[in-house]
Amino acid sequence: MKSNTEQIILAIDPGYDRCGVAVIKTGTVTTIEHSWCITTDKKESNAQRLAVIFKNIDEAIATYTPDAIALETLFFSVNKKTVMAVAESRGVIVVLAGIHTIPLIELSPQAVKLGMTGSGNADKTSVQKMVALTLKIDISKKLDDEIDAIALGMAAVGTMRLNNYL
Repeated sequence: MKSNTEQIILAIDPGYDRCGVAVIKTGTVTTIEHSWCITTDKKESNAQRLAVIFKNIDEAIATYTPDAIALETLFFSVNKKTVMAVAESRGVIVVLAGIHTIPLIELSPQAVKLGMTGSGNADKTSVQKMVALTLKIDISKKLDDEIDAIALGMAAVGTMRLNNYL
């Protein structure tokens, strides 16, 4: 990844039911270009649901031509079924990064919280408030997964700056 004056980061909060996506543009000012949630149908098979995620992320890559993909690392919860489904969704995204030779920036949930609030133990509400304040956007109509993707993208920008990628 080369240092440019302007770069596009595709930030993805991996999920199985809902996958948050945000397009972050860096430059003189960091802005959010677009954000949304990919939602899969619970009535479809596992393979069909993963295909929906694959197609949507592949289309986002074609549309926004990101310089990097920010991806949250797996959070181990008590529910093993949920962890496996999210891991599969994450695998789809990692494969797409490989296919398109796009560098991955992987951040833990704690790193995202730290990057947005200054505390790795911040609660979800604090992170959401900082997203709204930092980007001066209304988050009231955005789903949690979408806001999480925006926070991930902003934390990735901070990581890239620290590592002199920006």
